[in-house]
Amino acid sequence: MAGPLAGFRVLDLSRILAGPWASQMLADLGAEVIKIERPGSGDDTRGWGPPYMPDEEGRPTSESAYFHGANRGKRSVCINMSQTEGQSLIQELACHCDVLIENFKVGGLKKYGLDYDSLKAINPALVYCSITGFGQTGPYAARAGYDFMIQAMGGMMSVTGEADGQPMKIGVALADVLTGLYAANAIQAALIHQRASGEGQYIDMALLDVQVATLANQAMNYLASGNNPGRLGNAHPNIVPYQAFQTGDGHIILAVGNDAQFERFCELAGRQDLAADERFRKNSDRVKHRLELIPQIADIMLQKSSAQWLEALNAKGIPCGPINNIGEVFDDPQVESRGLRLELEHPLAGSVASVANPIRLSQTPIEYRQAPPLLGQHTDEVLGRLLSLDAMALAQLRAEGTIA
Repeated sequence: MAGPLAGFRVLDLSRILAGPWASQMLADLGAEVIKIERPGSGDDTRGWGPPYMPDEEGRPTSESAYFHGANRGKRSVCINMSQTEGQSLIQELACHCDVLIENFKVGGLKKYGLDYDSLKAINPALVYCSITGFGQTGPYAARAGYDFMIQAMGGMMSVTGEADGQPMKIGVALADVLTGLYAANAIQAALIHQRASGEGQYIDMALLDVQVATLANQAMNYLASGNNPGRLGNAHPNIVPYQAFQTGDGHIILAVGNDAQFERFCELAGRQDLAADERFRKNSDRVKHRLELIPQIADIMLQKSSAQWLEALNAKGIPCGPINNIGEVFDDPQVESRGLRLELEHPLAGSVASVANPIRLSQTPIEYRQAPPLLGQHTDEVLGRLLSLDAMALAQLRAEGTIA
């Protein structure tokens, strides 16, 4: 069964993570995604290793694991954008596409005739999505933007880490990933408008905008109170107890989300006096008096092993969980049951592991058509099919260094 975006075609001029994450989402949903790459090196992340994906004998290939995380289901076409002939090829491809995604610096594609105004003139229905660090306007528009610095500038690091420690970034490039998800949402909204009106439009996505927007409750805590939230380590600013606790042999998460759950926890722990204490009966009171409550709960949690606590808490319907490393994540029976690890066919490796898309559609399910492509794997096929270039024309372009 074809995916919900079957019939749509995306021209992907983006590199690294935010843009490729968006285009991978669109590919998973059924769109044809044509990834334009530089001859020779391709997307920067192809070289971002080790680790590299292993071949059938377990030896590392030239394909980085990082690249494989964001380029599933795409067709790789190598075109030299610095050549006039290469620019013309991309312009022609844009005439056959519904969407273009790019993450060049502001104004960086204008000299190639690949900016929105230039392509809109030849394809008015084109949905054109630009992804930059700071957006197309404002005093920082010309600056390059990277996930790490965006997490810092956008406030995320100010609320991440231990209270008496350094500000910390999140262990995944989440500003990039979230920008990719927002971009995919925006593109699909623009495609709905395109189908209704015949008009394309320009989408301006900025990592900093997304980082600020996804501060979520922490942003609202500030806007409501005027007080800057601080770092609380693994604790929650608005819910208590909701954090990691040391047990007799490790650590677990205790995530008490309401007063009834707190009462059940106190009963399980044999400390009904805590639930009856006026300082702790309601969550708002527990937040105010967390410094008095948390040490008492910490002492309680040391009395049993992690396994004992997890079994007892789950039996009482009290939210909790282990702190898994990534190997333990993929061995978890729930993760295995949901099929979150994939094996995809690959021309060098035979098959490669991948992480499944979490979207589950009942009528138009995700289809995984292919592993991330080799560099230039589909150059001849795409240019022949869409631009009607024959073998002689392709050979000439290759000899001139326009394609690879």
